[in-house]
Amino acid sequence: MRIYYDIDLTGRAITSRELHGEEIVRAGRYLIAKTLLELGAATVDPLSPANPLIFSAGPFAGTSFSNANRTSVGCKSPLTGGVKEANGGGSFSYGLGQLKVAGFTLHGASREWVVLHFKKDGTIDFDDAAPFLGKGNFEAQEMLHKKYGKKVTIALCGPVGEYQGLLAGIAFSDKDGRPARLSARGGVGAVMGSKRVKAVVVDLDKIPPFTDAKKVNVAIKDYAKMLLADSMVTSFYQKIGTMGMADLQNALGGLPVRNFSAGQQVDVKSGEKFKMGGEHISQLNVSRGGEHTHACMPGCVIQCSNVYVDASGKEVVSPVEYETLGLLGTNCGLSDPDDLAQMNFLANDLGVDTIELGATLAVLMEAGLGAFGDVKFMADSLAEIRQGSEKGRLWAQGTARVGAHYKVRRVPVIKKQAISAYDPRVVEATGITMMATAQGADHTAGNLPRLKTREMNAEQIVEQSLAHQARVAANDSLGLCIFGMSVTNPNTEFLVNAINAAHGTSLTKDFFEPLGRDALRLEYEFNKRAGFTEKDDELPEFFYSEALPPTNHVARFHGPDVHTMYERLPMPA
Repeated sequence: MRIYYDIDLTGRAITSRELHGEEIVRAGRYLIAKTLLELGAATVDPLSPANPLIFSAGPFAGTSFSNANRTSVGCKSPLTGGVKEANGGGSFSYGLGQLKVAGFTLHGASREWVVLHFKKDGTIDFDDAAPFLGKGNFEAQEMLHKKYGKKVTIALCGPVGEYQGLLAGIAFSDKDGRPARLSARGGVGAVMGSKRVKAVVVDLDKIPPFTDAKKVNVAIKDYAKMLLADSMVTSFYQKIGTMGMADLQNALGGLPVRNFSAGQQVDVKSGEKFKMGGEHISQLNVSRGGEHTHACMPGCVIQCSNVYVDASGKEVVSPVEYETLGLLGTNCGLSDPDDLAQMNFLANDLGVDTIELGATLAVLMEAGLGAFGDVKFMADSLAEIRQGSEKGRLWAQGTARVGAHYKVRRVPVIKKQAISAYDPRVVEATGITMMATAQGADHTAGNLPRLKTREMNAEQIVEQSLAHQARVAANDSLGLCIFGMSVTNPNTEFLVNAINAAHGTSLTKDFFEPLGRDALRLEYEFNKRAGFTEKDDELPEFFYSEALPPTNHVARFHGPDVHTMYERLPMPA
């Protein structure tokens, strides 16, 4: 049994309901899309009190089941105007699970800024948030721990979210207490700010009860062994982390460089060293005493996170990830990982999406406000965004709106959300996913960075993308990090047996992919009701007209090639 809460912020009224069996299992992306449709959110103003903000934990939340404590946050996106599910790691769902909480929906808006406190005794307090307003995330986190103690986990709305800047995500505590794991994309932090919820504090307790706890414990151990026997985990994620993708994309020519004007920063074949690559950064960080095999959530054995340190061994930021490296790094013309780490820390302190931020800053550089590679300009821009000055508030509205304001031609967005670090002219399968997904230019919806597509047509790539999207959506609907997919997806029978032991269900392995397909269909239906058409799946014009060096590829596919892919899916169960 788990409890789900509906919290009316306007009237400070709380209703709860018990969830059992499959109700607990169908979480994350599936729950969010289904709930938003049922509440009629497709047609609301996303920054109005009518937009629900949903937090959902998966069926293994509260345990040490590796990579199973992701927190999904969902709402109508103020950035895209479509559905949004953004998930983050850390310990927040771990805490929810330990209190036997499946999730909660925030309705309406509080009259005064508030901290919600989920307590061990099952009550929820509405506390005054005034002392924490305007603080950077690290200072606010420290103050919250002084008030609530160390044995809590926190979801935090940063200073940009307070004034409803669309760059804002929601920061979760990592396992060491940093506010460094974000549900970052789509402006979910702005929605939290519109509701005047500064933070949600959850008491940590103990592992929650399960139907067959012994079988669950065995499954936890067996799943960890399976992950540690997988070469993708041990040779890539543990050794280098996600930043290893930079080396591949630089070699393929699909890396965003200087506002997507080039696909390669360094020609390593000529003997140049790629200092922004994972191979170089991991060796540099380890040589300085940094931690390069680090778990972002309790119990995770994948450990793809890192703690980056400076030349003296002092911590700068945790973590440096590939998407940040691509958008806030090479896309802005940076070539020194120390500069990137400083910008990454500033972004984390503001609680903003580093993908959207990096794309926005590069558009400002394209507009002539700064030079590519100018770290001082980037820091000054972040200071304006922090202060919420007139310029800062404009820039905090994200890439599409900034590009329109300054009349920039090269604005890399789909559905008004910045494209992540895979140029769709080269990484075509990921590009098709980003074009089509209701989530808006989100690579995590179905990333196929290694698929060789030049001899494939649109139909063939769409088929591959759609199948992968269904598998990803299933993981996202179970609170599972997709970095475990190399083990999870081939072992769905093992997974559902663990779920059955946990919650008394009688699922079969055939449950897994239909769950993902149902989530995709619901998301597609939401965006259709919100007014999206195939025109919204089109890439910006420059991708079709500008050949990308060094491959000199241009985009081959258009909105009509991808828009109807979800209509092939069966209706939701």
